Amino acid sequence: MALNLQNINLQISAGQLRQFPGDPIPQIAFSGRSNVGKSSLINLLLGRKSLARVSSAPGKTITINFYNIDKKLFFVDLPGYGFAKRAPQDKAQWSALTDGYFTKNPCIDRVCAVLQLVDSRIGPTEDDRMMLRYLANTGLPYMVVATKADKLNATERRACELSLASDPDILPDTPIVFTSTLKNEGKTAIWSKIAEFTGVKL
Repeated sequence: MALNLQNINLQISAGQLRQFPGDPIPQIAFSGRSNVGKSSLINLLLGRKSLARVSSAPGKTITINFYNIDKKLFFVDLPGYGFAKRAPQDKAQWSALTDGYFTKNPCIDRVCAVLQLVDSRIGPTEDDRMMLRYLANTGLPYMVVATKADKLNATERRACELSLASDPDILPDTPIVFTSTLKNEGKTAIWSKIAEFTGVKL
């Protein structure tokens, strides 16, 4: 039976590893720097305006948000990284929580893929590259989502497409999808890949 996108809830905002839910359903994780558009992308994919809250202060939230979709799939919103003004203790908390999701997660076998978001206007930052290399080391499938594509003209977009396709920190054959929440771009392509990663029927 197809997913019912009317049956969605934020199951938990987990600030500690022990709070991670143990539901036996697939997980798709969303990773990216602060203000790259993770919340906006989640809202676009789920057809909601404000299910995932866009923080008024980038880097403020240090929790992992588990969105339960029809009791068949989790969208897992990892805390944004790379916010320069974050206090050292907050950075340490982010690192421990995010690393724990990948290394101490009792449900790691249910993590089917990671959507790694990159701002299409600037390409991968050094923090993005660290995360891309980290994902490569985990062996988990991932795809690159180039956000805010509506901000690019045709020439800039083509240059970004070529740059990402040949980027040494992105594994060969990694799916790359451009998105724009303003123009509703990328939604179908991303859902298609999620279905491939998870086996969930759309």
